Amino acid sequence: MLMPATTERQLRRRLLQAALLLPFAALAAPPQRQQVEVWKSPYCGCCKDWITHLENEGFAVIAHEVDDLDAARKRLGMPARYASCHTARVGGYLLEGHVPAREIRRLLAEKPKAIGLAVPGMPVGSPGMDGPAYGGRRDPYDVLLVQGERNARVFAAYR
Repeated sequence: MLMPATTERQLRRRLLQAALLLPFAALAAPPQRQQVEVWKSPYCGCCKDWITHLENEGFAVIAHEVDDLDAARKRLGMPARYASCHTARVGGYLLEGHVPAREIRRLLAEKPKAIGLAVPGMPVGSPGMDGPAYGGRRDPYDVLLVQGERNARVFAAYR
């Protein structure tokens, strides 16, 4: 069946317009949020605050509440010597403790050969340990690039 010339012209025009606009549709789509999986105790408030920090910084977080965090940490492969109150996984790396979102983005951009990042202990002033209960106190701490069981270096220092 033949289409009238005007209808065929209109169809071609619409197809051309769609083809020209297609590359711009990808620019208008919201960027995919980087997913972070977190293993934490169901009773830890600072872990929830750290998760909120990540979500506010644009990460999509899935939390797994576990009764035995040490076992989860060991299963994931983070050495116990860098332990804190939660362990996470993002982009093939592990995160231990209250790692700032800024350093996670840097890790994912630089892609160093490493297990991941750790903020051992629970330093006051780190994300999740910086709420009103701490009265504005900020302790100095380091974000470590964990490269092995006994091999880590300072990735970022917060003073």
